[in-house]
Amino acid sequence: MLGSLVKGLTRSRDERRPLFERLMSQSYRPAYNMACRLAGNSTEAEDLLQETYVRAFRFFHRYDETLPFTSWLYRIMTNVHIDTVRKKTRLRTVSLESSGQDNNRTWDIPDETASADATLMETTLEEPIQLGLKSMNPEFRTAVVLADVEGMSYEEIADLMDTSIGTVRSRIHRGRKQLRTYLERHGEVSFL
Repeated sequence: MLGSLVKGLTRSRDERRPLFERLMSQSYRPAYNMACRLAGNSTEAEDLLQETYVRAFRFFHRYDETLPFTSWLYRIMTNVHIDTVRKKTRLRTVSLESSGQDNNRTWDIPDETASADATLMETTLEEPIQLGLKSMNPEFRTAVVLADVEGMSYEEIADLMDTSIGTVRSRIHRGRKQLRTYLERHGEVSFL
């Protein structure tokens, strides 16, 4: 009995694999753009996208085919992004000035000017706005990107972020305020 149940689960997963691959192929470009906006650079965006698709495949049996795949995928991506940000805040940070105290330590410092995604970011969003988004609180950035860049409704965002509409409104308002403050500080508010 257990063997036939396992075979049934395996068969349904194998039967759904072509559907998952087709949906993944169709959603790759918009999902990558969303990951870039959330992560802020191509390396982290690729990691975010990879982990998103891994989780999506693992839980594809829970996907309701009557709903848009990208909405379901963006919800997973948002959760992965928030998990990643939380992990980073728990990591121990060390000041670069302390490098003289430990000669055995090497530093891997990213060169933001050599970023391979610079062209994509410049064509997708103007540089000051992208830098402003990178400076924002991650939950606010996610809400603002979903609303203002992806054009999603508050209800869709609330569903994706697994929160109330009131919280979404608050995050968007506070996120836009953070973005405006950043742009004002950097003399870029003239185009708003």
